[in-house]
Amino acid sequence: MMIFDIEVSHLSLKYKKFEALKDISFTLENGKIYGLIGRNGAGKTSLLSLLASLREASEGWIKIAGENPFENYKIMQNVTFVHETNYTEESYKVQKYIALATQFYPNYNQEYADYLIKRFKLPINKPVNKLSKGMQSVMDVIIGMASRAPITIFDEAYLGMDAPTRKIFYQEVLEDQEKHPRIIILSTHLVSEMDFLFDEVLILHNGSLLVKEDYETLVSRGATITGLTSNVDAFVVGKRIIGKQQLGNTKAVTIYEENMDKIEEEARRNGLTVGPISLQDLFIYLTDDEEVA
Repeated sequence: MMIFDIEVSHLSLKYKKFEALKDISFTLENGKIYGLIGRNGAGKTSLLSLLASLREASEGWIKIAGENPFENYKIMQNVTFVHETNYTEESYKVQKYIALATQFYPNYNQEYADYLIKRFKLPINKPVNKLSKGMQSVMDVIIGMASRAPITIFDEAYLGMDAPTRKIFYQEVLEDQEKHPRIIILSTHLVSEMDFLFDEVLILHNGSLLVKEDYETLVSRGATITGLTSNVDAFVVGKRIIGKQQLGNTKAVTIYEENMDKIEEEARRNGLTVGPISLQDLFIYLTDDEEVA
């Protein structure tokens, strides 16, 4: 039985003179949900397109189940890549389009697809190009989920969905992952809404891999220290400061350190307030190119 882990080593991608990805290395393990986040232009879609074998790397390599996936049908039939698609010219009815789109996935489950169609209320007898943007996204998600591919990639798959529909999507991701574990990669800008889904987080910044960490460990390394300005300034000397705010004589400084438990205990002993930091805020601070004064 093949184990569909992913290995990426010194991966780079260039478009003429522009380097979209720079010397990226990581591994992804079966049975985990990965959140891939980054600012616009960070390289998220470029990375995902390489994992999905839509293009070749300029340097470095990818291995899926120990093999080069590019033009490797045995591997690629086990990878589903759900991304924004222009359906303007797609006149097939939804039911036929799904049947055509999923016929090459060996793990595709029609019973689960039918369940999702009912749950999302997807009109299957309507032409794809007549669906709303939200319903087109729903159709894409159903294909991705029902494929049950060992590697399932969603690149901004929620586009056009309203909040209740996104909630159903999140529930299905968690429930089906528990029953049918695989690698699921979720690329998103809705960090605060989706962070509870992630087992691990990858943060891309300017084409480089800034962070790859399990979610709980990552958020535990950030904290906001608040108190009198003089006391806070004295306390944070020598620590990695990633954000500052001040109101009157009160100052809040966000720090990012590995041994945060000891730092938080010390801060409280010094009469300072310690507050947690969300993944979204941590992401914003870590990818802010402006120097913290």
